[in-house]
Amino acid sequence: MSLKPDRISKDATFDTFSNGQVLYEKQKGKLPAMGWNSWNAFGSGNTEALTKKMAECICDLGLKDLGYEYVVLDDGCYKPERVDGKLSNEEIKFPGGFRALADHLHRMGLKFGMYNDVGTNLCAGAAVGTCGHEKEDAQSYIDWDVDFLKVDNCYYPFDNATFSDPENARFVYAPNIRAIRIGGKTYSAVANGRLVGHCASVKDKTYVTGLGTYDGTGPRYTPVGLRSSELVFVLQSKSDESTELSVEYATGKRESVGEWLQIAINDERICDALLPPTKSETDFVQSKSFQVKLKKGFNRIRLMNHRRQENTLNSYAKLLKYLKAAAPEKDIYYSACEWGKTQPQNWAGKVCDSWRILNDITFRVGCDGDPGHGDWAGDYTCSVTSQYNKAVIMSDFSGLDKGWNDPDMLMIGMDGLNLAQNKTHMAMWCMMCAPLMLGLDLRRVQKGDDLYNIIANRELISINQDPLGIQASRLYSSLTPKRPAHTYLRDINRVDILVKPLSGGRFAISFINVSETTQKGDFSLTADQIRKAFQKLIGEGKRYEVLDVWSKETKNNKNGVFGVKKLAPCENVTWIVTPLP
Repeated sequence: MSLKPDRISKDATFDTFSNGQVLYEKQKGKLPAMGWNSWNAFGSGNTEALTKKMAECICDLGLKDLGYEYVVLDDGCYKPERVDGKLSNEEIKFPGGFRALADHLHRMGLKFGMYNDVGTNLCAGAAVGTCGHEKEDAQSYIDWDVDFLKVDNCYYPFDNATFSDPENARFVYAPNIRAIRIGGKTYSAVANGRLVGHCASVKDKTYVTGLGTYDGTGPRYTPVGLRSSELVFVLQSKSDESTELSVEYATGKRESVGEWLQIAINDERICDALLPPTKSETDFVQSKSFQVKLKKGFNRIRLMNHRRQENTLNSYAKLLKYLKAAAPEKDIYYSACEWGKTQPQNWAGKVCDSWRILNDITFRVGCDGDPGHGDWAGDYTCSVTSQYNKAVIMSDFSGLDKGWNDPDMLMIGMDGLNLAQNKTHMAMWCMMCAPLMLGLDLRRVQKGDDLYNIIANRELISINQDPLGIQASRLYSSLTPKRPAHTYLRDINRVDILVKPLSGGRFAISFINVSETTQKGDFSLTADQIRKAFQKLIGEGKRYEVLDVWSKETKNNKNGVFGVKKLAPCENVTWIVTPLP
């Protein structure tokens, strides 16, 4: 596809990501979404009839009264191509149309959600992605009275997304840089420059490569810290002056070597464009000259490419812009499903209410009659623990003023997870303020059975939906005595202790055996340690009322030490603790 990324407004550049400002009147203050999504249960095989049946189950089981309100159609609901440039319903699977389905759900007291993609196609292949059609699609969603939008990231033309051309990495990585020339002097990238952040490196001791942003789709890298890189030169000028700058570069079209270069002088960009391609990644040439203004004293010259994040933010922002233009008073819950690829924890709070932090939690989805399969552990992304390992250290990125880290839909009720794993899966997501989107065929659930007692656990849901809206922090892990709240751990042979402040000075504490073997030891925290971590959010007490969210038993704690000595494989013990005078 012969497209180039849009020009990025100053309000959506990398330097604005942490300023706390939102775009296009995105509303703050929402709690994590709760509802049901069709993908894990039925894949592309969902139908209008199945959707209505799931809605009936939500009401009949009392799940609506517990907060499960969104019913979301995932991939497979549209015709494979646009009709007169617009989205339309697949007439065999959804014969009544989307507005009629929305009206049906609204009459039941539920809310209606739909799916699309910022690319040219949806992940299942339908050529109806929002790219280039944001305005008309936004109007369709308003006409259909949609309350929730999940927007994916396949076939994205400005990055090497899952099904797009891998050479599109040229947009999101800078060329290899060997030197800059400014004011008639040459400065070596290796000898005179300094690498800031993570991602770039020095190659063959002669040039810098990898100027860009780590792809976060897989579990290899931690999400904490600066996930992108810059090459910075600090030069001193004796006076304010105008001069010329050029770059000695070589281009590529793959992950880590691209063609798009951004240059900033003292944070003012002078270049943000593709450079002419070179013969190879090691055939260096001199760029054209850029006019620059140096100020008296020290000047920072930054060579970089933040387009992986900026392009994606821009694409998600476009759809929000047109949604707000079409219906300023309507607030649609906006869920970014770009799999953590562009480190959305840095930027997505500007436009979205939640953002996926990793690839899909399972690729073995179900169909009508097949529950699908989920795994507790796995080397890649498809497991409860892969998602948890990342999300558990991301508490600094979430909140009522930002939005929510999304470790994907719940796999409770799919094959592959036992009772303990299902219970701990639910506890993890509730403690981490993750969206609670059920992904099972609800016809498999009966009131009072094991599945029901997990997904309908009032106390756990109250932890997730507590009005303070604070994600739990990991205050203890048996594998790391230092910085447990931010240290990325992929080894699941451990016990974690999570603490989440709750309204009224209360807190929730969850002891989680991440491993698949029994763990014994002194796994504990004191009230003083917890108060120190959260300062005034936790109330003081002479004693504490401790409610076990699973057994519903209440006990008194008089010594201010909260701990367990033994945890069965994949087991959790979760309490709500109330300080008493």
